[in-house]
Amino acid sequence: MPIKQIISLVLFMALATGGTAQTYLSFVPSLTNSPGTLGEKANLSFEAGRQWDCFSLGADIGKTSLGKNDGRDTTVYLEVRPNLNVFQQGKFTNTLTPGIGFIFNSKENFMTELTSGIEYAYSPNWHLNIYFGQYYYSGRVSASNVSFFGLSIMYFLKPYTPDALIEGKRAGK
Repeated sequence: MPIKQIISLVLFMALATGGTAQTYLSFVPSLTNSPGTLGEKANLSFEAGRQWDCFSLGADIGKTSLGKNDGRDTTVYLEVRPNLNVFQQGKFTNTLTPGIGFIFNSKENFMTELTSGIEYAYSPNWHLNIYFGQYYYSGRVSASNVSFFGLSIMYFLKPYTPDALIEGKRAGK
């Protein structure tokens, strides 16, 4: 199945079940451990998505490097990022995010991601996430990977207050 059909199917499913979800916007900067200047190590992206209790699905657009390019820009990417909130304790949540995307004009244009993080619910609308992970890039004749570390800021358009997955019955109700 081509990637365009997969992305279309995922987005259709997200829209079809959107009534019970919260919409969020996220600013996602990070630094890689690749060689180069600070600008060449810096990544920046923006994500918009929906969250259903412990699962979210976002579309991410960004740049794999903020360094200066000579010629055609080979750093812009588009990615689909499902996220699972694995464990929650108070205002802290452990997150796991696999991702799949496409880097425009790049020789290694297929991108996958595996990220883990610790999210803090500062308020019902604002969440902060310290995360780390790895990007895997591949093309027709070459492949590479890079580790990264970052801090994301997430804003829920309506206050997000997750419900318990299993609710106990109270006496008298």
